[in-house]
Amino acid sequence: MYRPQQFAEDRLEVLVAAIREIQFAAIVTQTPEGIEVTHAPVVIRPGDTVEKTFLETHVARPNPHWRAAVDAPSVAIFQGPQAYVSPSWYPSKQEHGKVVPTWTYVSVHAHGRLEAVQDESWLAQHLDALTQQNEATRAKPWAVSDAPEGFIPALSRGIVGLRMRLDRLEGAWKINQHKNEGDRAGTAAGLARSGEMGAKLAALLTEATRG
Repeated sequence: MYRPQQFAEDRLEVLVAAIREIQFAAIVTQTPEGIEVTHAPVVIRPGDTVEKTFLETHVARPNPHWRAAVDAPSVAIFQGPQAYVSPSWYPSKQEHGKVVPTWTYVSVHAHGRLEAVQDESWLAQHLDALTQQNEATRAKPWAVSDAPEGFIPALSRGIVGLRMRLDRLEGAWKINQHKNEGDRAGTAAGLARSGEMGAKLAALLTEATRG
């Protein structure tokens, strides 16, 4: 990932938190036959180092990715909030006019090698974790155990698990944190008015430059 130093994010706890929030990844694997790409929800199992951290997902059994990906280099790409920045938001536009539009975004790349997992108990734990991750905050959360007996195991025969042991994790937080104080404030105010993703980026920018 191209990421100038002022936008680089390497803190493990920050990257893990971002993956948990984004969840959905584009998983890309280079194979002898070409590039395989699958879009899928992900569960992260963090360790105290990158190398002890794992990603879990699953794909439909007919998807060729799980066969092609075994022990091949892969990257899971997590795209966080992103939004356009208008130069009209900068006080410096009125001062000298030397401003241009840009794009702000958060992105995380997780590199590693995939292994296919067909163990029934592993798949059951993975599906339960993925469900709890998304249902926990609901007033009436749905649980895997709510399904009729035998229903989930029958459906699970149509999927294959994928597990990635990470060897590199990198993030880019391009949120105009390198601008001067006035232009940062203008960026945050403009982003806060530009929808849900803009508001998230505004909060990140404010936090990154606080103090």
